[in-house]
Amino acid sequence: MSHLTREQRYVISALHNRGVSQKEIAIEVGTSPSTISRELKRNVSKRRKYNANTAQILSEERKERFGVQRKFTKTVEQRIRNYLVEEQWSPEQIVGYCQKQNIEMVSVERIYQFIRQDKANSGILYKNLRHKLKHRKQPVSKDKSRIIDRISIEQRPEKVNNREEFGHFEMDLVIGKNHEGAILTLTERVSRFFMCRYLPEGKVAIKVAEMVNDMLLPYKKWVHSITTDNGLEFAEHKLITKKLDAIIYFTHPYSSWEKGQIEYTNKLLRQYIPKKQIINHSNTHNLNEIQIKINNRPRKNLNYEKPVNIFYNFINSKVAFAS
Repeated sequence: MSHLTREQRYVISALHNRGVSQKEIAIEVGTSPSTISRELKRNVSKRRKYNANTAQILSEERKERFGVQRKFTKTVEQRIRNYLVEEQWSPEQIVGYCQKQNIEMVSVERIYQFIRQDKANSGILYKNLRHKLKHRKQPVSKDKSRIIDRISIEQRPEKVNNREEFGHFEMDLVIGKNHEGAILTLTERVSRFFMCRYLPEGKVAIKVAEMVNDMLLPYKKWVHSITTDNGLEFAEHKLITKKLDAIIYFTHPYSSWEKGQIEYTNKLLRQYIPKKQIINHSNTHNLNEIQIKINNRPRKNLNYEKPVNIFYNFINSKVAFAS
């Protein structure tokens, strides 16, 4: 995950000083609550006050101090080999011990990557692990996703990250009990406007893409991008790009907080369609009414304005905004 930017720290400082919860700050900034918690603990002044400028300076100093120590040098490689072969330590134990003893070391994930590379080259380092990589998830070394030509969220412009431009959406699916039934959900990042539609054929990628196009086509003029996760239901993202002329950004694997706004809005939908409920035609006939209710709720992060009003003010060109 990328480091917090100076602009994000200004947002954190402003919201923290207003007494906003860490969870709400995380949603606003587009990161995880644990990142916000860590930021407020590590980058404070001597008086234990959080200030964006001070936090940025402390962060940059820390990167300068530890940047060199993160390199995978020959010394680090030999140290890892020794701990694995002679002691049969796990990567977690290696990193934990080295951190405690202030010994130069890379991350746990980097060690696993090194072990996989060794195995691919007919090495036997993996045999020193208790699980011998059998239960280790593959994304550490290989990306086996079938989603072709993804554009990473790392390429998403700062003006989108900072909500400086209208027309950037987040997208997800809400799945029913026992994986029965699905609802496609979308939210616009500036107005927090929410849209949802039942998917009669479930998570079939081409049908998901067609539904996205159907929902957003009336607003094509204003749709610039959509951010989503790496679920295979979004594998036909090129159909959306072609129809809407919009960029689809994909979050990092297992990083749902990078689309925190739609994750939060899905919870609002769950107030009406609980997790323990199967999703089908009979219990989704009133989705439009639910959408209207959610969009008519005053939001604290909108200064208690309603998403529906802000959204259509932009659509009707009543609001001047950056482009």
